[in-house]
Amino acid sequence: MATLVPVFAVAQAAPEVGLSRGQLVYVPVYSHVYYGDYERKIFLAGILSICNTDPAHAITIVRPDYYDSDGKIIKSYLPQPATLKPMASTRFVVKESDTRGGSGANFLVQWQAKTEVNEPIMEGVMIGTAGQQGISFTSRGKAIKNK
Repeated sequence: MATLVPVFAVAQAAPEVGLSRGQLVYVPVYSHVYYGDYERKIFLAGILSICNTDPAHAITIVRPDYYDSDGKIIKSYLPQPATLKPMASTRFVVKESDTRGGSGANFLVQWQAKTEVNEPIMEGVMIGTAGQQGISFTSRGKAIKNK
């Protein structure tokens, strides 16, 4: 005699929108990548893109600091905090000729808000050319510390 086992469907709620009052976000923004058997380099322009995804509240970018592959700070991109209005975006550019970052360069971005807001989207956009070859790709930021 067979035993019947009841099967229950489990409904899963969609993930909640990430709300926060601030974070420290790690964003890879490489100044070069390697290609070929001899590890030749393609130098890249790097763009840190920060998008405020909250339709009602501003956020404050406290510091977007650029680090090299060894974890040494290269440049602080803001002399003082800057406000990013609702649904606005901004960018910080690392020139292709600035090769100090290396293949493991990154930004640490600290942001804050007066109230809980939608977490901003932070991406690295890398673009470069070598001869007739072009390369472009993005990387997504990852929160490493909440306020």
